[in-house]
Amino acid sequence: MTEAAIPAPKQVSLSFPLQEGEQVLEVCRRHWIYLWPNMAIHLLVMLAPPVAFGVVLSATDAYEGILAKVFWVAAAIWFLYWGVRTFLAWYRYHNDAWVITNQRLIDSFKTNPFSLKISTADLVNVQDITVDRHGVVRTLLDYGDIICQTAADEQRDFHLTGIPQPREVQSIIDRERDRERLRFRG
Repeated sequence: MTEAAIPAPKQVSLSFPLQEGEQVLEVCRRHWIYLWPNMAIHLLVMLAPPVAFGVVLSATDAYEGILAKVFWVAAAIWFLYWGVRTFLAWYRYHNDAWVITNQRLIDSFKTNPFSLKISTADLVNVQDITVDRHGVVRTLLDYGDIICQTAADEQRDFHLTGIPQPREVQSIIDRERDRERLRFRG
């Protein structure tokens, strides 16, 4: 592979520091298919019950007085609750990232603004990289899982779940792992 085919380092905002001389090559997030059906379900659950209940109330002429006030308070609480859940589902999706650098694999996961879990593996410790893709939808949309087995003492495997274009990501990891091993030997 020629030097011209090597991607330029990416400028991204990360929630963790990089090591000296480390450059981000790829930031992988789950495929959009993991987010949009989840968002659609959240929005449906957020909107359908209050709308249906409001239609029933207005059809039965019970949409006046104290019942209307109770309905609006309950609907506001319902919208707020499901709005927060929808935001947190998007937040988890957006902040569940795997970063490939020229030195490490980094798994960064934030379930909410007050939690952060980061796991790393040096590329020289990556022993085996498997692409796992099953089914028609995964094949048509070109996404799958990547499993990186490491030689670390704790035998921590990295599972990159639902990654778009997994073969290209596998190639990047392979290439950089080989480069890093040559650097350590040389």
